[in-house]
Amino acid sequence: MSTTSPAPAVGDRAAAPTDRLRVVIATDLPEDLCRRIEEAQPRVEVVRDHALYRPRRGPADWSGDPAHERTAEQQAAFDAMVDSADVLFSLPDVDPAALARTVAANPRLRWVQAMAAGGGSQVLAAGLDREALDRITFTTTAGVHGRPLAEFALFGVLAGAKTLPRLGAQQRAHEWTDRWEMQHLDEMTVLVVGLGGIGRACASLFRAAGARVLGTTRSGVAVEGVDELVPIDDLAAAAARAEAIVVTLPGTAATEGLVGEEVLGALRPGTIVVNVGRGTVIDEVALHAALEDGRVGFAALDVFATEPLPESSPLWDHPRVLVSPHTAALSSREEERIVRLFVDNLDRFLDGRELRNVVDTVEFY
Repeated sequence: MSTTSPAPAVGDRAAAPTDRLRVVIATDLPEDLCRRIEEAQPRVEVVRDHALYRPRRGPADWSGDPAHERTAEQQAAFDAMVDSADVLFSLPDVDPAALARTVAANPRLRWVQAMAAGGGSQVLAAGLDREALDRITFTTTAGVHGRPLAEFALFGVLAGAKTLPRLGAQQRAHEWTDRWEMQHLDEMTVLVVGLGGIGRACASLFRAAGARVLGTTRSGVAVEGVDELVPIDDLAAAAARAEAIVVTLPGTAATEGLVGEEVLGALRPGTIVVNVGRGTVIDEVALHAALEDGRVGFAALDVFATEPLPESSPLWDHPRVLVSPHTAALSSREEERIVRLFVDNLDRFLDGRELRNVVDTVEFY
């Protein structure tokens, strides 16, 4: 059942039921949060129809059940709804192809809020032309996932430092051996590769735990919790000084394979590697080689170059790899955090101020 007025015909602004900015919810955002947007910003019309969305399988399941198919009538209604937007909350169905379709159909569209911190890669995948990229502002949810991912990064480094694989293997074998030394965070140097929202949260958490924190930078601007800024061109040299590397970078053409043979080859034996950014940043073939020769002592990976991780990947069965199915950021509070960010940006948009988390449509991050 629709919770708003019918969508106007595509391109027919006069057919809209009001002159207010038309914000279309293009994914199944819970109704109480839709109302929160309405209450926080009465200058806009919030349009949604929960009968048209793909069913959610859990919290923050923005793309919905891929097995769900709309009828032809439902798909036409959904397309008409998203094509009536001045602002889209989410890519339709979190699908780059659907984004490309509605951008072409709706010359009035001015802003799209992506649901991912790395939403730039979704915009890139839509293959939009320069006119569309200049006309529409795209924003991401950078910062929303910072704390949950920082906690996973801390867990991953601790799992390696405290030899979790060895402990688990000995427990399964009922084997009580002589004692051995573990690493301690307050004696470790942790290199955070990328100091965006996730990287800053990681730096803060590791610094609070007593580690010395290095962080890569392009700008050279000081970041709280970072003891030393490292130019990205000096990544390999900095990696050679660290006991642990935490990757937080988005997936772009510039970051693809950045942590590859050169960086991994510079590591001291036993270095811990954690990835909470995008899987394409780490060369997985080079990572496996570094695991085999001992330069990487443990890897905790929440993201992979191809997801789901192919069954043929040797990372599945490596005894010193922790595979997490891109779930470290999932939180029932994610939806609320994204709405708070969106409402703040909505105020900025209406007042003509700069938006937060704008996608760079040259490098798409």
